[in-house]
Amino acid sequence: MKGFLKRLSPFAPDNSGVVSALFELGGLIAICDAGGCTGNVCGFDEPRWFTMRSAVFSTGMRDMDAILGRDNLLVDKIVSAQESVQAPFIVLVGTPVPAVIATDFKALRRMTEKRTGVPVLTVESTGVNGYDKGASKALEMLFDAFAVEKFAVEADTTGVLGATPLDFSSCRAGGYITSALPGKVNVYGMGAGLQEIKKASAAALNLVVSPAGIAAAVLLEKRFGTPWKMTCPWIPESVTNEIPAAKGKRVIVLHQQIAGVSLRELLLKAGAADVAVASYFMMEKSLMQIQDRLLKEEDDLSAMVRDFNADIVIADRNFKKVLPDFKGSFIDFPHFAVSGRLLDE
Repeated sequence: MKGFLKRLSPFAPDNSGVVSALFELGGLIAICDAGGCTGNVCGFDEPRWFTMRSAVFSTGMRDMDAILGRDNLLVDKIVSAQESVQAPFIVLVGTPVPAVIATDFKALRRMTEKRTGVPVLTVESTGVNGYDKGASKALEMLFDAFAVEKFAVEADTTGVLGATPLDFSSCRAGGYITSALPGKVNVYGMGAGLQEIKKASAAALNLVVSPAGIAAAVLLEKRFGTPWKMTCPWIPESVTNEIPAAKGKRVIVLHQQIAGVSLRELLLKAGAADVAVASYFMMEKSLMQIQDRLLKEEDDLSAMVRDFNADIVIADRNFKKVLPDFKGSFIDFPHFAVSGRLLDE
């Protein structure tokens, strides 16, 4: 991507998204790397790591292990870890090395399941795609594996798909979302665990709060007929308090798409002249309006701000580095996957 990282630091990758989606569910998460990717996930991309326990570990792949395809050694390590942890399921997470050497994850899954006797999921992330694509794969695979039984629908129960700290810049996002909704709310992966996932068919409605939850919502609709819609019921007060300033102004919202679209609705109700939503991550076409943009390079943002003639930009303040000549107002909307900043700090 020509000229992409002149000013910004790299965004959280897909393997980090996998771990974030599964972090609270009690599984054994084995990152297939030499240790570097695991260090990045636990040291930079998963804020819950410092306050909550989760069985995340590196398989410690050595050069010759990768080159010679010593799968038995890798499985031995996973089996040893499982004997200590006794997790209800195991997840094998891909990184650049297994992607480059075309590791046979299906074979690893079969070998590991045979020796451990527990379900094994394999997410072939590459470490080069966005965090949301990894989280999307993980959630779809998780619900496909465990949400298999049909339960009676509970009219007051809502399932929430796609909530992670990477999207919401808060380790308490599950609680905030729950408080914003009526009835019983299951925020899968942020408060609601594996047992709630197994009973996902009981939900009367699924809310998708980030694009990472769309694939799982589609799966649950096909399997159980559960209706779903895309909306973000919680936007930080630090952002919503600034909405009145948008009256009569042209605004660009840069974040994950569903949060951006939900904020657009609030801005237009408050009298904003026009609002465009942009993102460097997944964009669902059905939510896009003609002025919205999927951005790829840093310069795409500055071009959009110029062409849209924006008065206000609402985005993580890290993006100020890309807009040194912007003379309008900038409202900070933290995005942990971009800057590693928490609202709770």
